[in-house]
Amino acid sequence: MTMFLTLAVIVLIFVVIFQIAKASEYVSVLKGEDVSRKQNNKINGFLMVAFLVLGLIGVWYCNKLYFGKTLLAVDAASVEGARVDSMLWITIAVTGIVFIATQAILFWFAYKYQEQDNRKVFYFAHSNKLEAIWTIIPAIVLTVLVIIGLRNWFLFTGEPPKEAMVVEVTGKQFNWIFRYPGKDGAFGKKYFKNIDEANGNSLGVIWDDQLSHDDVVTDKLVLVKGRPVKLIIGSRDVIHDVGLSHFRLKMDAVPGIPTTMWFTPKYTTKEMKELTNNPDFVYEISCDQMCGNSHFSMRGIIEVIDQEEYDVWQAKQKPQYLTVFPDKDPSAKAADTTKLAAKPVETATKAVAKM
Repeated sequence: MTMFLTLAVIVLIFVVIFQIAKASEYVSVLKGEDVSRKQNNKINGFLMVAFLVLGLIGVWYCNKLYFGKTLLAVDAASVEGARVDSMLWITIAVTGIVFIATQAILFWFAYKYQEQDNRKVFYFAHSNKLEAIWTIIPAIVLTVLVIIGLRNWFLFTGEPPKEAMVVEVTGKQFNWIFRYPGKDGAFGKKYFKNIDEANGNSLGVIWDDQLSHDDVVTDKLVLVKGRPVKLIIGSRDVIHDVGLSHFRLKMDAVPGIPTTMWFTPKYTTKEMKELTNNPDFVYEISCDQMCGNSHFSMRGIIEVIDQEEYDVWQAKQKPQYLTVFPDKDPSAKAADTTKLAAKPVETATKAVAKM
């Protein structure tokens, strides 16, 4: 019903515009073409100024109404992401000033220099000075903006501080897999032909590699506030894109070509809940590259906690190798040994009870 009414209103608007245009033609015939054209020019000139004023008021009002719902209403959640915000504000300021100035001049000229009997058209063919101004100045400004962007890019994709933690992020249709190195600080090798979802090898890890035996695989990315993290990004099937909107960063996940970036979380998840006044707030990792029918659902959860909480969380994690091969788990063997040792005591206790 709502769609039908919307279509009816749109059709009605077109009909009204058409009728006004036809009526204007009839008026032109009755009054004469010259008189009608001059009157239309005055009306259009006034409408230009009105549109300029109302348009700028509308832009200001929309900004006031919806700015609080944008990401810019809250600081970037990473130290490096603040650079992106700064670059964005500079770009908005430069382009905003140019936009308002050029539009104001454009609409004002339409009003100021409308057709008049006592005014002749001035033919202005060429000016080297003007061409140099509107070519050189924009080129310099854009070059500065590009240099700022390149500096930030080289920072994000360069080498992180030595104390940075390392996490491997792998995208697949349609979720994310995260792998942490164990105490050895190194990842085990993997090969795409080894991928075996049914047997718990979602990354194709080569189990013969000793370095893989303490790697931890999770479905949630857990980070530490104030500690840099380097993401080694890849894809298992098609091109994905790691989108970290709250951290103001993104990077393509390309099959067979690992990409990297690093950043330093600035707020814990609990702190962001307070900053956003949203008790349900969670950091998200999204896929910013169309990757298939369920692209919209490809999102992961990121939790930022303090170092003490992270140490507790890490201690609870079980290496993927021991999950796939439970018989290799020393803790399980110790538990079985304890049970076997307890059985004779239990048997003796029962025998004494029967006596």
